[in-house]
Amino acid sequence: MAAGDFSRACSNVSVLFGCLGIAFKFAEMDYVAKASAPSPSPLPALARVSRFLPRLLLRASRLFAVRHPRGKVNDLLEASKTISTLPSMVELDIQKGTVRQAGSHTRNLLRVKRGIDMVKVLFEQILVTEGNSLKDAASKAYAQVFAPHHGWAIRKAVGAGMYALPSKSQLLKKLNEDENSARAQMQSFVRSSGPVILYVEDLFTSKNLGLDW
Repeated sequence: MAAGDFSRACSNVSVLFGCLGIAFKFAEMDYVAKASAPSPSPLPALARVSRFLPRLLLRASRLFAVRHPRGKVNDLLEASKTISTLPSMVELDIQKGTVRQAGSHTRNLLRVKRGIDMVKVLFEQILVTEGNSLKDAASKAYAQVFAPHHGWAIRKAVGAGMYALPSKSQLLKKLNEDENSARAQMQSFVRSSGPVILYVEDLFTSKNLGLDW
């Protein structure tokens, strides 16, 4: 998979974490590390969901229409200027012995993968959950993707933050979407992101790097 296409497609997912409020502030920080300065003009959040080229290559089209943040995603984007594919990026860290080192491309790739996975599960849950509350959907997404990697203190803080989540209608308003358009976008994201998540997971397992770190 082309590192540049992957990084550009993933670079805007953090806007959703911001829209979810304090409950997912940890996810926003873990995904982007350092957020870029806010734009002076309002930006629509949920735009076109990336689709796939042959061989699971993501198009360079953006997932969400916001500026690229700095941090983990931008590290991958910068690295893609000299490293053409994700396997090459991981292999370079293996050769240098820096796979699990803080700030390594491989470590950042794993964190970005989790961010994409969390959004996928969140959307899956929203699509099958009735009512206007996001608490159940967000709680299940967190429990499945992030909770196994967090200590007690973070899990407790996230649990408390779930009560401060926006309602579904409030979230859609922030994303400049209505019920029907948001459903179509979420379904498209779920279909498109699944193979990408599996690709990254297979890359890690094929190199005997594991995923639980």
